Amino acid sequence: MACAAGTITSGTWSMVSLKSALPPIPSSFRFPSSSFSHPKPKPKPKPKLNLVRSYSGLAPLQPLLFLGSAEFTSFEHGFTIVDNGGRISCMRHGRRVPKLNRPPDQRRALLRGLTTQLLKHGRIKTTRARASAVRKYVDKMITLAKDGSLHKRRQALGFIYEKQIVHALFAEVPDRYGERNGGYTRIIRTLPRRGDNAPMAYIELV
Repeated sequence: MACAAGTITSGTWSMVSLKSALPPIPSSFRFPSSSFSHPKPKPKPKPKLNLVRSYSGLAPLQPLLFLGSAEFTSFEHGFTIVDNGGRISCMRHGRRVPKLNRPPDQRRALLRGLTTQLLKHGRIKTTRARASAVRKYVDKMITLAKDGSLHKRRQALGFIYEKQIVHALFAEVPDRYGERNGGYTRIIRTLPRRGDNAPMAYIELV
């Protein structure tokens, strides 16, 4: 300390004298490599994938682990089914129905009326579009009458407007169409309608 003090009082600085005046640094002490280094951010936990529970679907559940097990019989074992009673609505490709220029309730009433009149008279004249649309329902009523059960009779009563026609239909159909499988109606084209030139046709029972 005396040497350091003498160096300071004489007005001259010497690094050797200052270093000798400092206490010795232990060998185990190490200076940090960078005092201003920022700590690395911790990785954020990945969010858990919540399965969609609003529809019925398939979610992959480690399909490769099931390949070596003895219980694996098909690839479907590698999927879990998510279902809470929801419905899946798909596109109606190729399922077009004739609208007949009417809303659904009026269209159904029109088809019921045409079916009732055709079963009552045996032959009616209407447009080709209506004749083609009503043919399916007439064939269905005759198919119900061929079965003849009480349940089928109540289904026909819920569609045909007149009860007497239903009872007559169930009484005559087994003898008339017992050997015929489908094709109970015939469509015959006729002249267009005067006024709007709509294509017309006769539809009759075979």
